[in-house]
Formats: sequence, C-alpha cells, structure tokens
Amino acid sequence: MKRNKLQILLVLMLLSVSILAGCSSNSNSNSASGSKVEPLTILYPGDESERMTEYLDNEFAEKMETELGLKVKVIFVPWAQYWEQKDIMLAASEPVDLFWDGLPDLSTIVNKKQAQPLDSLIEKYGQDMLKVLPMEHLQGAIIDGQIYGIPSAYAPSSAMYQLVAVRQDILEAVGMTEVNTAEDLKEFATRAAKQYPEFKGPSDIIFKPLTRYFTDEQYNWIASEDLVVFGEDSKKAYSYFETEAFQKVAKFNNGMYDAGLYSEDLTIKYNERDTRMQTGLYLWVEGSLGKEMEIIEAVRANDPKAVVKTYLLADDKPRYITATGGEVLAVPATAPNPEAAMKFINWIYSSQENYQFALYGVEGKDFEIVDGRIKKITASEFFYEWMFRNQNYQLFGPDVDQASIDNYAIWDDEAILSDALGFRFNNEKVKNIETALREVAGKQLAAIRSGFVDFETGYPKAIEKLKAAGIDEYVAEVQRQLDEFLASK
Repeated sequence: MKRNKLQILLVLMLLSVSILAGCSSNSNSNSASGSKVEPLTILYPGDESERMTEYLDNEFAEKMETELGLKVKVIFVPWAQYWEQKDIMLAASEPVDLFWDGLPDLSTIVNKKQAQPLDSLIEKYGQDMLKVLPMEHLQGAIIDGQIYGIPSAYAPSSAMYQLVAVRQDILEAVGMTEVNTAEDLKEFATRAAKQYPEFKGPSDIIFKPLTRYFTDEQYNWIASEDLVVFGEDSKKAYSYFETEAFQKVAKFNNGMYDAGLYSEDLTIKYNERDTRMQTGLYLWVEGSLGKEMEIIEAVRANDPKAVVKTYLLADDKPRYITATGGEVLAVPATAPNPEAAMKFINWIYSSQENYQFALYGVEGKDFEIVDGRIKKITASEFFYEWMFRNQNYQLFGPDVDQASIDNYAIWDDEAILSDALGFRFNNEKVKNIETALREVAGKQLAAIRSGFVDFETGYPKAIEKLKAAGIDEYVAEVQRQLDEFLASK
C-alpha cells in the first residue's frame, strides 16, 4: 500500500514538473513585461552580412522583445531583384509589415494597393517620431489627403540627385583640382585611364547631374521611371526623353562609351553603382549631399588612402528643394501587423541611443563615440543610415573634414523650394500606358541614355516607340494633375 502511494506521489511530481516545463516553454512567446510577443516582418534590400545576422539574432532580438514586445524577421533581397520580388510578394499578400521604396513612385505603390494610410498609426504609435520628423516632412508622402509613407532622410536636400561623388585623391593625382562640367568628368576619366589602368572608370553614368549641367531650366522628376520632368521656370511637365537636355546627356555618354571610358555594367547592373564605387576601383558615382561621408569607410576598406569629395555640376545654377527625401518606408495594405511596423519606426526615432543602435550596432563592439564623432569598429552595415537619416541625430566619422560638415549644415540656406514640392502623380487613369512606357524606357531608352547605343540611329526609333506607347497622353495627364496641384497651393 505504501508502495502504491509512493508511485502515485512520484507520478504527481512528474506531472508537476511537466506542467512547469510547459509553462516555461510557453513563456518564450512572451516579452519580459509579460505581454505576448508580436511578429514584425521587414522586407529589406541588399545582402546580409555575417555580423548583421549575429546582431539580428542576438542583441537586436533581445532589445526588440524587451522594449517593444516584438520578434522581428528581416527578409533580405539582393538589390538587383528587390523591386520585382517586392511586387511578387505583396501581390501574393505574403506577410510583410514594412518595406522600402523610392518616394517618387509612391503613387504607383498606392495604386497597386501596396501601401496603406498611416495617419491613425502615426497618431497612436508615432508621437516620438514626430518630435524629430516634423509633419512638414511627412507631407511629402501625402496622397489624397492621407499619409502613405514615412519619407526618409530628414536632412539638407536641395539639388537632390544632381551631385557627383568623385575620387578626389585620383583627381588630384592626375593633375586636376575639381570638377564642375561634363567635360571635366571626361578629362578626369581619360587621364585616369592612362595613369591608373587598374581603375575601371566611372561606376555610374550620373544622368541626373548631367541633366542639370546640360539644361538651362532646372528639372524635377515627377512621374514613374523618370518619364516626366517638371520645368522649374515654366511650371510645365515635359517628356524627359524628348528634351534637349536628354539628347545632350545621351550624346555625351555615347562619346564616353566610344572612348572606352564606360563599361556595360553601368546599364546592365545599374543598381549596383554604389557597390561598385565602394570597391575602391571606380572614379565617381551619383552623389547626394554628404555622400562622401556615407561611403568613405567602405571605400577605404578596399583602398585605405582614398579620398571622396562631392561636387555639384554647374554650381552657379539655382538649387531647388524638390522632395522631402528620396526614399520612403511604407506599410503594405495587407500587412498582418501594421501597428508593429509603426512602433518599430517610432522606436528608432525616439532617442539618440536607439537611433545609433539600429544604424551602427552595439556601442563598444561595433562603434564608439570619440569627441562627438562616430568611429566604427566593425565594417559591417546595420540598418542603412540613409534609410533613417535624421539631422537631429546624425553623426559624422572622424575622417570627415569639418568644412564638409559646416557646408552640410548650411546647404539649404540659399535653396529654392520647388513649386512641385509635395506633388504626387496618380497614375490610375493611365496605368496601362505607363506600363508600356516603362517597357520602352527600360528596353530602349536606358541604353541610349547610358551611351551604349549609337544616338543618331537608335534615338529616333526609340522615340517612335515612346510615342506609340502613349507618352503624349501620359504627359497631358501629368500636366492636368499638376495644374490642379499648383492652383490649390
């Protein structure tokens, strides 16, 4: 009888241990605060480094669970496949809560039902963000009165896409001091090819900086696939590929190609231009204000003596503020957890500490702050600095010249606000035309723009196809919406 009682007691003890173990196991789905851990899935462009994997699985995961009650999954897609993969995943309603894209394409994104309005989410979960990202900045992502994205890069932005980041050390080594014209760039490439044969030429055709140089009236791109530009003086919409400026850009680039100064990768692998520049074997890439600050460490990892400087071609021409950031963070219309996406964005902007942790990793392990400058210990990239850049928190590396920082701070002081600032073209009425135009632009005009097709023979045929695809009707619709927008200001 005693033996039976002992057996029963042993069974009860084993059951208790099993139940406790089950409770312990179940607690893994709860945060430290006792609330349930929610999933957040981020679709992200680029390749995942070994350190980024370690960071996401450990320090980042712990902080997200402890402070936000989130379990974050980041889906990395290589740059070359990112946009196609993004469209496929969102069309299939795959579980994605947050993704990145270009701000100029926001209307297209909205019309594809890829993004949802964020106004109520911002009101509930984005109040810390608004302290350093003012509503005036968010207005760049307003469509039909609602906010559909978080424009990134709250920083000086005039002449966006119109600058060129140059290997200054190589420029000076070949006997030049600066670049201000297209001809300067060609001379630089020509001299470098002779004196530094190991270099592979430019990493980018920089067609927007060249457009600035070759046109008298400054242009602002206002529709999909660089199809339409806004004339800052005339207040009119123009078919970019039919402008005189485009023709001059194409002819210049054709001359560069014929001279053996361009490689075909500039068109075939256009989106890898920054990656090419960072190998330390290329001469220039399209810049933005502070571009040299962004890429110098990556370039020096491959060429320790490299110096990068950013120039504005035709610097005597006016600079316009044309956008509140060139990139945008969006929450899919089918996001399973949109609240988590906004909580995450708000968390990044809620403090200097969080901002640094997300963008630079763990202090003392991945970076350190010395005399107000950020010194990176590891070469790994974390969440892209340009994707979340904020002038309230932004830090500069120890190798950045103070003159560059001072120039950065005052860059927009003499800039002109574009009348088209905040305009977002709605392609709903011309979606099929836009699709046809994008195909012509991608298959015909991109190569002409890059100089890889003889201009005199290729250009007339490409324009015929552009006309047949409906460019005139498309531009007319842009102009109609533009007129309404300008009249409402």
